[in-house]
Amino acid sequence: MPAPVVVEVDWLARTRGRTDAMALLLRSVVDGSVLVVDLDVEDYARAAQLVEQYADLPLGLVDASVIAVAERLEQDTIATLDRRHFSVVRPLHVEALTLVP
Repeated sequence: MPAPVVVEVDWLARTRGRTDAMALLLRSVVDGSVLVVDLDVEDYARAAQLVEQYADLPLGLVDASVIAVAERLEQDTIATLDRRHFSVVRPLHVEALTLVP
């Protein structure tokens, strides 16, 4: 999970009254079942390209960072409820991302 996603999950959980969801995520990071990946300079550069390329979606930093990290780590499956953005974006390393659930 790219580090910016943690902040977005926190915001979503708090705005929906689901502080339990954030606590669960944090425990999952601590126990190692969820890996938080820091963005490197190349990830930011790729995210900038994606934000510009898909400005009509609009694609933001969090979603662009998910794609950039998936490309860097050569992952083809991501967990998301946002099918709208991730079904449109074409990653560099595969024809399309597999979205779960």
